[in-house]
Amino acid sequence: MEQDLSRRERQIMEVLYRTGKATAAEVQAAVPDGPGYSAIRALLRILEEKGHIRHEEKGGKYIYKPAVSRDRAKRSAMQRLVDTFFEGSVEKAVVAFLSPGSRKLSEEELQRLEQLVEQTRKDKK
Repeated sequence: MEQDLSRRERQIMEVLYRTGKATAAEVQAAVPDGPGYSAIRALLRILEEKGHIRHEEKGGKYIYKPAVSRDRAKRSAMQRLVDTFFEGSVEKAVVAFLSPGSRKLSEEELQRLEQLVEQTRKDKK
């Protein structure tokens, strides 16, 4: 599950997370500027081999769905990002996002971050 995803694989995963499940034809229709049906089928097979999706057969069609929840996939991706670029330090990652030159956070976003930090402090006690 730790393998990197290509742009097309990410697009397919986005479709499956958004819809919950889909056939190859439905995925093909939903992928922007998507490749042909055979290429979509090949990508679905690769995603299944990597452990990102699974399928079930219904009425002679394969129905594909994510193998893990979107939240679990997000946590895993964030952990890989932090490990790879920030030496495993969440603090360094947050500093990079808050440093000058980074995207400006709205007052509402900053307040939510403050609340999350406070909640984390309370949960540790």
